[in-house]
Amino acid sequence: MDKLLRIIKPLVKLCLATVVVSVLASCSLLPKEEAELTPPLVKPAQENYSTAKVEKGTLTKAINGSGTFESLSTDIAQFTGQGGRIDKIMVKSGDQVKKGDVLAQLLLDGLDLQVKEQELALERAKYAHDQALGGDKQTLKITTLQLEIEQIKYDRIFAQFSSKQLVAHIDGQVVFAESLKAGDFIEPYQTLVIVADPTKLRIALRVENPNDIAEVDVGAAADVKVSDELVKGKVVQTPSSSPTTPNKELADKYAKTLYIELPVLPKEISIGQIADVKIITQQRDNVVKIPRGGLRSYMDRNFVRILEDGNRLREIDVEPGLVASTEVEIIKGLEEGQVIVLQ
Repeated sequence: MDKLLRIIKPLVKLCLATVVVSVLASCSLLPKEEAELTPPLVKPAQENYSTAKVEKGTLTKAINGSGTFESLSTDIAQFTGQGGRIDKIMVKSGDQVKKGDVLAQLLLDGLDLQVKEQELALERAKYAHDQALGGDKQTLKITTLQLEIEQIKYDRIFAQFSSKQLVAHIDGQVVFAESLKAGDFIEPYQTLVIVADPTKLRIALRVENPNDIAEVDVGAAADVKVSDELVKGKVVQTPSSSPTTPNKELADKYAKTLYIELPVLPKEISIGQIADVKIITQQRDNVVKIPRGGLRSYMDRNFVRILEDGNRLREIDVEPGLVASTEVEIIKGLEEGQVIVLQ
């Protein structure tokens, strides 16, 4: 037994040595693991700010807008007594009319013929009355009464006929004409035609912001530009000075409109032409001011961000003053020359 163990033992050692050598040899055949690469250092991008310098100067608050030339004298054609069915609108926008011209007419239902028949009866009564002059008193009295009766009849039928027509009360230009077809029903006080006097014009400037329009008084100066011509005008009507009117549409217009008159109208001005208008409401000199985009507000706090040393931001509380369309006055908190960051 001992002899057998002495023989096996060297063999086991030899086998183990062979296995270890094989394993080591196989490991040497594997590719070497690459070292982990270190990521390159990325330089953070420097943020670019939109900035502006705090300045001193004049700050002007003004109303700027486009106004329209309108007539001071207009005639609104409406059937006031009662409505009816339209026969025809005789005019169109842009037409020139004379005082007394027929603008619109309701269906007459034979009234035109009745007027002619009564006109004939009246002429016969006049003729009979003329023939009775110099005759007996009784015949003259009868013809006189008949003439009076026919005249009353004519006046009544003609008044009824006239109520079916709208006529122009002034010379001028048609600036509005309702689009209707024969047989359409119209209501009492429905505006059918508007005639305007083109020789008496003023500028109507609509202002949507009630705070801006409240700062303008009657007599305020206005710079008006018409076809490259600059003219000085003045405000003649504001919402607070406008006349009272039962017309809701007109009242709403007055509430948002400034009216400006020019001392002399530029040549070839017509109704509806556009004019650029500027009305200065407030102006302050030698004030600290910044662009409106630099003022920030949160809750009840007003502040700006200033740029220091080229890249450092700091917030500063400020007190704003007059606010114009593009700039704002800073009463407290900033000094001329500081650099602010715009929003």
